[in-house]
Amino acid sequence: MPNTKSAKRQLRINLRRRARNKSIKSRAKTFMKKLKKAIEAGDREAALALYPRVMGEIDRAVKKGVFHENKGSRYKSKLSKQLNALLKAQG
Repeated sequence: MPNTKSAKRQLRINLRRRARNKSIKSRAKTFMKKLKKAIEAGDREAALALYPRVMGEIDRAVKKGVFHENKGSRYKSKLSKQLNALLKAQG
C-alpha cells in the first residue's frame, strides 16, 4: 500500500495505464485469433478481409507501447506466412 502522496498518485496512474494496455492487447489478440481460425478453416475470403484489420491492430498496439516493436513484427510475420501458405495451397 502506498504511503506517500506521490506513491498514491503513481498507483492511480498505473491502474489507468494497466486498464488501457489490457484493452489494447486484448483487442489485438482477439483479431489475431479470428484470423488464425479463418486460416485454419481454409476460409480464404474471411482471412483476406481480416488481414488488414489485424495488421492495423498490431501496429496500433506497438505504437501505444503495449507490444515491443520486435514482438509486433514477429506476430505480423507469422500470420503473413500462414496466410500466404493458405493462398498458395488453394491456388
